[in-house]
Amino acid sequence: MAVQCTKEYVSVNIDVDQNGDIHPRFIRWTNGKIFPIDKLKYKCRAASAKVSGGGIRYTVLIHGKETFLYSEGKKWFVEAKKATT
Repeated sequence: MAVQCTKEYVSVNIDVDQNGDIHPRFIRWTNGKIFPIDKLKYKCRAASAKVSGGGIRYTVLIHGKETFLYSEGKKWFVEAKKATT
């Protein structure tokens, strides 16, 4: 079974510190499931290698797994994995 990635827009809860830096805390999937972000590892400007788009890429840990979360203007997206047959 192959895995294909799609661009999935999500809701993100963030904290903004006294310097104006953004810290994402939770991702809310389109079905309402909430994923707490365990740790923010890195932040940089980058394009997605798997789906179109880019902006500020946050490398985050969720349930011990590293993944990317993108801030694209006022929207947030992830590279959602979809199994294909």
